Amino acid sequence: MSIKNVEMPNLGESVTEASVTMWLVNPGDKVSRYDPLMEVVSDKVTTEVPSDMDGVVKELLIELDTDVPIGTPVMTIEVEGGASEEESKSEEPKEEPKEEPKEEPITAAPEPAEKPTISAKAEAPKAKGAGAARYSPAVMRLAQEKNIDLTEVEGTGKDGRITRKDIMNYEPAKHVEKEMPVAVEPKEGPTKVSAEGKHVDEPTPSAPASSKPKPSGEPIQAQHRDEVVPATGIRKAIAKKMVQSTTEIPHAWVMVEADVTNIVKLRNQTKETFKTQEGISLSYFPFFVKAVVQALKKNPKMNTSWDNGNIIYHKDINLSIAVTTEDNLFVPVIHNADRYSLAGLAKEINRLASDVRSGHLKSEDMQGGTFTVNNTGTLGSVQSMGIINHPQAAILQVESINKRLVPTEDGGFKTADMINLCLSIDHRILDGMQAGNFLKDVKENLKRFSTDSDLY
Repeated sequence: MSIKNVEMPNLGESVTEASVTMWLVNPGDKVSRYDPLMEVVSDKVTTEVPSDMDGVVKELLIELDTDVPIGTPVMTIEVEGGASEEESKSEEPKEEPKEEPKEEPITAAPEPAEKPTISAKAEAPKAKGAGAARYSPAVMRLAQEKNIDLTEVEGTGKDGRITRKDIMNYEPAKHVEKEMPVAVEPKEGPTKVSAEGKHVDEPTPSAPASSKPKPSGEPIQAQHRDEVVPATGIRKAIAKKMVQSTTEIPHAWVMVEADVTNIVKLRNQTKETFKTQEGISLSYFPFFVKAVVQALKKNPKMNTSWDNGNIIYHKDINLSIAVTTEDNLFVPVIHNADRYSLAGLAKEINRLASDVRSGHLKSEDMQGGTFTVNNTGTLGSVQSMGIINHPQAAILQVESINKRLVPTEDGGFKTADMINLCLSIDHRILDGMQAGNFLKDVKENLKRFSTDSDLY
């Protein structure tokens, strides 16, 4: 028998650390290859980690909700066949005897070195807020559900980290008295500042100094009734991406109207049969995606990225779609979207959205996007300007369907189902002409659908 380590897996490009939010096995459990072992979360994705071996779980090596670097051993499993393990064990003692003779006169040194580490762990729970500068998404969600201020929770995890158990055991009543002095502290601040002038009760003399623009990095002073909630890892990743996009990409915006009357008729005609055959609802979104994919094939410059003075033309059409949860935004990718039929797109969109909301989205489903479509119409929006998903060249917002009076060729009017298509482009790569041609093709593709169109 030998002991094998299970390491924190690589969850995607630029992901350097992650945490285990739930153990799906316990020490002593028998596991087979592909059995789920744990749920892990990073700043980009939440997913289950399967076993790549058969054996018995021996030990869980890290605390829940504790961020560790990718590649860190998080669990051990006992497997049959000890040759490889004996070799790995034999290598370790060989190194130790070589080091021990050199360090024999200092054998007492390693012991004290360990003791401060232990004492540091013991002292860590005493630090509230500052000692727990980062919180895992699982802890954040639980704290928000229970309306708990994380700065008042004592962490018992590694290095003072707050765990879900700490949240569950937290008793607000014990901390009511501690909140009172906090309310007094803002009064002491102005008193000290105004004391530099003539009157203690005049905080206004300090106003001229504060009227100067504050540095962007200076913390905002929360008011007494305000609640300060640290951003989750995913929210921080979204913020970083949005700032990068608006800072680096010169956005331009174009909007056109499109007639989707035939799509409404086709969907109403086929949605019941589709639901019976496929087990999922047929939304309008697959029709919009299909029209966009066809337009991207005709306008390849829309499927590009800017890279240090170069324009990268992507051969694959990997369509990013926006999926929202209660607190976060995810942008999973339909890889090779041009290979799917309408029904295939509907099923793939449903799969990705379901994986996002169940927390089982895989890291590879978040990578490689070349163009983004956002179905803002589901929110009732009629006009919006999307922020480009860096480093892509454009994002298309598909707005809600509304009945409008439109002119006919004979000079009259008719009622039609209309939508707005709002396109944001990277003006380093694309100009108005390319944007206009692309939207014209999307518009024509949408209108080209009929009640005779095949979903498969």
